[in-house]
Amino acid sequence: MDKNYNEVTGRIFNIQRFSIHDGPGVRTIIFLKGCPLRCKWCCNPEGQSYKKESMVTAGVSKLVGKDVTVGEVFEEIQRDRVYYRRSGHGGITLSGGECLAQPEFAEALLREAKRRGISTAIETTGYASMDIIRRLLPHVDTVLMDIKHMNSPKHKEFTSRENQLILENAAHIAREANQMIVRTPVIPTFNDTEQEIGDIASYAYNIGVREMHLLPYHRIGSDKYAGLGRNYEMSHISPPDKQTMQKLVNVVEEHGLKCQIGG
Repeated sequence: MDKNYNEVTGRIFNIQRFSIHDGPGVRTIIFLKGCPLRCKWCCNPEGQSYKKESMVTAGVSKLVGKDVTVGEVFEEIQRDRVYYRRSGHGGITLSGGECLAQPEFAEALLREAKRRGISTAIETTGYASMDIIRRLLPHVDTVLMDIKHMNSPKHKEFTSRENQLILENAAHIAREANQMIVRTPVIPTFNDTEQEIGDIASYAYNIGVREMHLLPYHRIGSDKYAGLGRNYEMSHISPPDKQTMQKLVNVVEEHGLKCQIGG
């Protein structure tokens, strides 16, 4: 008998409806809890730990993290199907946290979506074994792959992890995925120079990627750190201006990739 994927349980911290980012068309974003990286600019710090935790928002403490079945998630997703059709290519996107950190749950969500005829995407750092990634790829229409920096020591300084595994996996994913788009958060003091973005674009092109999105740094989510009793280390950093972003878009395009600002 086929496995009933609707009964598989995982841990999420949010479901965002009517998103026009993180994949084509109108998307429903399922945010899974847990991530192996600790990016200093992360706008979803409540998704980093797999544990349930308290976060103070507007003076009110709330529990972050909810255990749900795939079936319960799709009860909410079903309400958005009409918007998927109207937008042409809408569907669900698994985000986080890091969706690869809950492989059984992520696979079950993706399988059930495909069974119901819903387009699928994942937003991922790629920091997992390739065996785990290959379990998901047959059920994913679009992989939104974060490549943050080509220099491993600097990558570790700002994210807590070196980048060798990420780059190796990116090459495999580019060959095996239905579609892969590289996404790079543009973070001043980390990777906002033409050389650094150009290095990422060159690598992406060489592994077969033809589209790259640049995501300008913002401070949205910084208040969450205080709510979690944590220090936000990037409070002194200002977002890149439009002129800087356009220069970086030009650099990416010079390397042969289609480029846009934002997801």
